[in-house]
Amino acid sequence: MESIYFLMIVALVALAAADLVVGVSNDAVNFLNSALGSKAISFRTIMIVASLGIAFGAIFSSGMMEVARKGIFVPGEFYFDEIMIIFMAVMITDILLLDFFNTLGMPTSTTVSIVFELLGSAVAIALLKISEQSGSFSELVTYINTEKATEIILGILLSVVVAFTVGAIVQYVSRVLLSFDFEKKAKWTGALFGGIALAAITYFIFIKGLKGTEYYAEIAPMIEGRTFLIVLISLIIWTLVSYLLMILAKVNIYKLIILVGTFALALAFAGNDLVNFIGVPIAAWQSYEAWVGSGVPATEFAMDALGKKVPTPTLFLIVAGLIMVVTLWLSSKARNVVKTSLDLSSQEDIKEKFEPHFLSRFLVKSSLMVSQYTATVLPNSLIQRIEKQFEKPVIDLPRGRKHELPAFDMVRAAVNLMVASVLISIATSMKLPLSTTYVTFMVAMGTSLADKAWGSESAVYRVAGVLNVIGGWFFTALAAFTAAGTVAYLIHLGGPIMIAVFLLLAILLLVRNYVKHIGKSREARAEDSLSKAESSSIHGVIEESADNVSKALKRVGKIYSSTINGLVEQDVDRLKKARQTVNKLETEIEDLQNDIFYFIKDLDDSYLGASKFYIDTIGSLQDIAQSSSLIAKVSFKHVNNHHKKLKKRESDELLQITSTLESLLRRISKIFDSRDFKKIVPEIIAEKKELLSEVQSAIQKQVERTREKESTSPKNTTLYFIILIETKDLMQACIEVLNLYYEEHDREQTQ
Repeated sequence: MESIYFLMIVALVALAAADLVVGVSNDAVNFLNSALGSKAISFRTIMIVASLGIAFGAIFSSGMMEVARKGIFVPGEFYFDEIMIIFMAVMITDILLLDFFNTLGMPTSTTVSIVFELLGSAVAIALLKISEQSGSFSELVTYINTEKATEIILGILLSVVVAFTVGAIVQYVSRVLLSFDFEKKAKWTGALFGGIALAAITYFIFIKGLKGTEYYAEIAPMIEGRTFLIVLISLIIWTLVSYLLMILAKVNIYKLIILVGTFALALAFAGNDLVNFIGVPIAAWQSYEAWVGSGVPATEFAMDALGKKVPTPTLFLIVAGLIMVVTLWLSSKARNVVKTSLDLSSQEDIKEKFEPHFLSRFLVKSSLMVSQYTATVLPNSLIQRIEKQFEKPVIDLPRGRKHELPAFDMVRAAVNLMVASVLISIATSMKLPLSTTYVTFMVAMGTSLADKAWGSESAVYRVAGVLNVIGGWFFTALAAFTAAGTVAYLIHLGGPIMIAVFLLLAILLLVRNYVKHIGKSREARAEDSLSKAESSSIHGVIEESADNVSKALKRVGKIYSSTINGLVEQDVDRLKKARQTVNKLETEIEDLQNDIFYFIKDLDDSYLGASKFYIDTIGSLQDIAQSSSLIAKVSFKHVNNHHKKLKKRESDELLQITSTLESLLRRISKIFDSRDFKKIVPEIIAEKKELLSEVQSAIQKQVERTREKESTSPKNTTLYFIILIETKDLMQACIEVLNLYYEEHDREQTQ
């Protein structure tokens, strides 16, 4: 029996290592976003500073491990075998839940997951114990640490409101005082801001953050009861240091704040979140050590030992910190910093990822009404002075155009880091495992709102995004509680066999997730992906967009062929894949359309004619994609709804048209690849006429079949006509885009 529990410990350690890798890959953006978003410091420097912060934070996180041992349930009410079931259920669920949310692309929080998994599995085992003893449901409170659990859960939920509010207030005050022209302000202004920021970070990180660890006892006599004095002295010292660095060493104090803030937030992340990854396995190991030498059966050994303060071995913390640092450097997910929070906090016009809904529209409308009311109460002179501080400066470029400075500047990055690290450190000192994801995200959203990053063209989309993310968080809590409780119950019923099944499932899902991630990475680097035009001359635009046309036509040929063959063979999976592929193509073309505004702004004045050519090209590509999309969608719907199969004559005609169309698209693609527009165009026109003749003949035959009642299915007839009509439109759009290049090429030759 002892060997079974030892194997469970080994499994928990392996799960912890996997959890560390997955967790850091997902959460690294929490402390990298602000520094990378401001582009104030090189990527390498940011990574080095963040790595140091993680290393120190891991060492200082010992006190947080008590959350896993006794923060959620009362350990003395459970026996060793029950505790092991709880811990095993938590770790297995954590892996499965992370994989599930990653697959859906939904945001999640490792802190919320671990807290509600502990709560769910403990409640499940407690209810089983109560049921076996014929007790009442009210006895559940004797097994669950309701006071501490309520405190933790409320802390997590309140962090959403507190982080957003504090971030918004601090950013608003900072912007009113510093404006967007902060680098032109007097030196003392930057020094004071630096003094406040650095004093706050150093006090809460290095003093309050140490509270609850074994190191705090040594410095406690020096700081307890002297909070105001320490903060005041620290503020004065850091303000003077900031001023001297700015005057003598010409140091950009905002960059220094971002560096220190990144270190602080990484330290706070490791100190607060390490318990999410290794807290449960360490608690399981300490439980095993207490039981193995007792000589008492596992089913009778009460786990009172977990209720005592047990220091976490420093070696465990160092190894965990090392895994986190290595993952930070090697994980491709950690390097991918273009995340939801950056998109939602960007002040630039971007492609919005979320669709507005009634709640987001209501909140935006309410905010506008409040803003209008405030404008009637405050003096106009005060409003104008405040608005002036939010005006973004512009710089003159050689061609007389204007280019806005980045809105996500160093002031906002500094506020993000300062507020988030302070809030997380306060929670850590109180042994409350706040979600770093919640805090950093909501602080970023609060500062974005205060900085007026959500304009009239983006507000409803950004608010909808924030609401969707928050909704995902609450779903995480519910899913974690339910899933952990279910897994614990099944392990209780199935014992070691069920544990083996769940471990195998976890391994398979992790492997599948890794393979899927590699596949997506390769797909993102695919050669046939369309790219935005970057040239400012007509010749450059022709070259770049010709590549896009060639790639698009090759993909359309494959989509059309796959659709028709899937329709003829009644292959719903093939049709579904064709529909997904054409949706991806439409999205890429839509991205090119969304970039037209910036393309026109960046054109040289002497090449403004390139804009019309580029717009017409994108329009033709969209027409081609829309025709392909409609053909794929109606074909999929027809087969998926189990309508009648096409008759042999109809299938043969469509297959013949497909063969001719594929040949035509290949010829046109080769023209765009070679840029030899003049020589082959007449031949293409001849092929086009031949294909149009085939399509028109098929339409006429279908009309005759319908009149003669040879075609007995209205659905088939409707589908057949849609495919043929859209095929004509598709061909016409292909010829139009070819003529665009032919005419432009001819114009260049005559000049």
